[in-house]
Amino acid sequence: MKTFILMTKLAPDAAARMSEREAMGHSWLKQVTEKCPEVKFIAHYALLGNYDFMAIYEAPDEEVAAKVSMISMANGAFIAESWQAIPYRRLVELSKEI
Repeated sequence: MKTFILMTKLAPDAAARMSEREAMGHSWLKQVTEKCPEVKFIAHYALLGNYDFMAIYEAPDEEVAAKVSMISMANGAFIAESWQAIPYRRLVELSKEI
């Protein structure tokens, strides 16, 4: 499994409905779980900055990560980016090959 970081920024209309945030989050998670059952979430954070939320998850490939981003966009995200991440120790190993 590969590790991905999902960075999302809510669309203005979704951000204005913060009282509905919990229900929206449950709906999003249910859709991801049903449509991408191979995804394993590691952590989920609300952020103060350029993005509203960050989710760290594992998925088998970039296509599944793209589906997670698309589900986010369909559920109120204005921006949804899935970044692939590699463990730091692996980066150190790769640097020794240079």
